[in-house]
Amino acid sequence: MRRPTRTIAALVGMAVLATVSGCTGGGGKNSMTLMLDVGYLPKHAPFIAAAKRGFFKEEGLDLTVMPGSGSTNTVTSVVTGKVDAGWADFGATVTSQGRGAEVKQVNLLQARSAYAVVALAGTGIEDWSDLRGKTVATEGGGAMTAMWPLALRKLGFDKKDVDIVAASSASKIPGLLAGQWDANLALYVSDEPAVDALDRESVVLKWSDLGIDLYGNGIVMSDEKLKKDPEQARKFNRAMQKGFLWSCQNPEKAAEDFQKEVSGYETSTITLAIDAQCGLNWSKGKSGTPKKYGVMDDTGVGEAIDIARKYLGLPAGSKLSPADVYSNSYIDPLRSDEKIQAP
Repeated sequence: MRRPTRTIAALVGMAVLATVSGCTGGGGKNSMTLMLDVGYLPKHAPFIAAAKRGFFKEEGLDLTVMPGSGSTNTVTSVVTGKVDAGWADFGATVTSQGRGAEVKQVNLLQARSAYAVVALAGTGIEDWSDLRGKTVATEGGGAMTAMWPLALRKLGFDKKDVDIVAASSASKIPGLLAGQWDANLALYVSDEPAVDALDRESVVLKWSDLGIDLYGNGIVMSDEKLKKDPEQARKFNRAMQKGFLWSCQNPEKAAEDFQKEVSGYETSTITLAIDAQCGLNWSKGKSGTPKKYGVMDDTGVGEAIDIARKYLGLPAGSKLSPADVYSNSYIDPLRSDEKIQAP
């Protein structure tokens, strides 16, 4: 049987109970903080599990995972030294770097972005062509809003073919269920589980299916920290890669860890989010060849820079190069065919 339907108010009111620490019993230089992109959601279960299952302890690190309030704010927190590392959108990081933020992307946990249009099943939207004449909600200042003209161009639509309305992050799901609009511009790793938690089924139209297949979120560290303690960065990345991929291979156990910290989500909703998140781990690459986790290249980063310049506010005169944006020097990447064991 399906679980009882939850109220919208209950979903919106789900709260973070605390920051999550994978304690070693030590402190000082062995303590690290990681700030996420937004407040805790089921998609963040791999980070919680990585801290709780001992992957950082194995590296001699005491990691505290903190909720965020948007990727740009996370990058700023890394730059100012408020936190040691951040999980941030690649485009937001590039734009911040172009405006002077001295940070690097050092571990690409999402090789593909989760940009999508999310609608409710059975409401008349099954394919991209069904969006003509429909109303789609989005946050006013988000990257997807800024990049929407690119999606329209890929679809061969005019601007007037889809009515875009502004909505707060908290109102998008309630408004969708209430029929105030037909779909949301959204990260499907967030919105599909949110709809599932309310006992409804989603239709997900992925931007990647339109050929908009960009880097997603990765780990950001400041240039200063990388210079001062490169070995700690390597330890962090080893633990993060193992913990994240372990969660992908053990989603129900990772869901248990998440439920101990964040109230209100069923196991099935969390595992749905984990599966969606883990589907973004790897770039397309060559079929049959084991892929290396977290590795970036000049081509992918160059695409992100071009998009940031055209749509995200990167100054037109910026001389930002791929070498300024990322480094693979701080990871020993795991392969897609490796089996991970918890410590």
